[in-house]
Amino acid sequence: MDITTQSEIRDLFERVKDHSIALRTSTLKQRKEKLRKLEDWILSHRQEIQKAIHSDLQKPAEEADLTEIFVVLSEVRKARKNLKAWMAPKSAPASITYLGTKAETFYEPKGACLIISPWNYPFQLAIGPLVSSIAAGNTCIIKPSEYSENTSVLIQKMCNELFNPEEVSVVLGAVKESQELLSLPFDHIFFTGSPQVGKVVMSAAAEHLASVTLELGGKSPTIVDETASIKDAAEKIAWGKWQNAGQVCIAPDYLFVHESVKDHLIEELIVQSNKIYGSKETYGGIISRDHHNRINDLMADAIDKGADIECGGKSDRDNLRFSPTLLSNVAKNSRLMEEEIFGPILPLMVYDDLDKVIKFINEKPKPLALYLFSKRRSTMNRIKKETSAGMFTINDVVLQFAHPNLPIGGVNNSGIGKAHGHTGFIAFSNEKAVVKQRRGLTMAKTVYPPYSSFKKFMIDFMVKYF
Repeated sequence: MDITTQSEIRDLFERVKDHSIALRTSTLKQRKEKLRKLEDWILSHRQEIQKAIHSDLQKPAEEADLTEIFVVLSEVRKARKNLKAWMAPKSAPASITYLGTKAETFYEPKGACLIISPWNYPFQLAIGPLVSSIAAGNTCIIKPSEYSENTSVLIQKMCNELFNPEEVSVVLGAVKESQELLSLPFDHIFFTGSPQVGKVVMSAAAEHLASVTLELGGKSPTIVDETASIKDAAEKIAWGKWQNAGQVCIAPDYLFVHESVKDHLIEELIVQSNKIYGSKETYGGIISRDHHNRINDLMADAIDKGADIECGGKSDRDNLRFSPTLLSNVAKNSRLMEEEIFGPILPLMVYDDLDKVIKFINEKPKPLALYLFSKRRSTMNRIKKETSAGMFTINDVVLQFAHPNLPIGGVNNSGIGKAHGHTGFIAFSNEKAVVKQRRGLTMAKTVYPPYSSFKKFMIDFMVKYF
């Protein structure tokens, strides 16, 4: 049943909120069973998921398997395997001033959570956070994107079959429904999308002092220096940049290449682009006409300001397709260099001084990801220490997102909070400090007022030495 009216959404929220209290005492066995059912459903409906994603994004089945289904299943399996350890209270060692006390960190569910997911990876970016929410013992409402309509409907079907509505529900719709959900006092909001909308989400969360995880985007730089293995770099950059037709928040957004290897890199990028994404069987489409028009406008603006097309540049408005495109001589004041591209255009700029590259990156908002191709250890250390980004990957792109043991997320403009695996469990949990004090005489009582000479001595000793 579709829930779209204000009263229906509010009624659903109250049910979800009330049930979150009951789930505070959910057991390891209960949570693992929910995750098992989710895994079984995904495996048994694999082709249905592939079809829905293809209907929305023209994404090949193999790409859907690798970048959507496999990533979610990895999250589920990681959680099921490690949930016992994650849920276990962690003892906290005490200093001498707390002699006799026992302390621990206890992980309790945050409560009623809201997940707002985007259209570019419509299954993975909705269900990945749901795995963390279930593992932490929360109730949840998912608001998937209206642009990836087929996948959103499938997600609703899946949740209806697997969960009671007061436990996990899906609200379809667009801006109106999102605004109504954001007006409600959720305990935690997990949002994936643009920095602009992230600010709206954070502002709404502030009204209720709800915690947030914001997985945003930004312009992720890629640097190829003179020591890099050019063919290897080109193959990896082409794969990561033009996957999902460039509609990837962690894709290389612009490229700095050392002047001595520029021509070689361009040549190899053209070769690898045609090799990997030279047919409809391996290359997807653009989500909507509006987004397609925006990508065309970005390219037109760059060309008007002097950019040259090295490869691609072919736009098929009728079928919402846009070829992998490499531009050189891109002006720094072009829209391509000021906005997140989120499409299959890669602007290339030449450098001869790494200091200028670092300065350029540091003058921009902090990116979600930063990529470096180099064999020089000193360069790796400089980029790691002298720039700031949510993630830093050397000699590859994009793959860090699926690493099972890494915290994934941005910094400042590119995101707040981290996700995936144990980090995702923590994001959806309240780390409650628990202290159990002994009865009778305690260390604290030795410094209660009134302050005798001995107590003053004790306090002075503590301040100086403990």
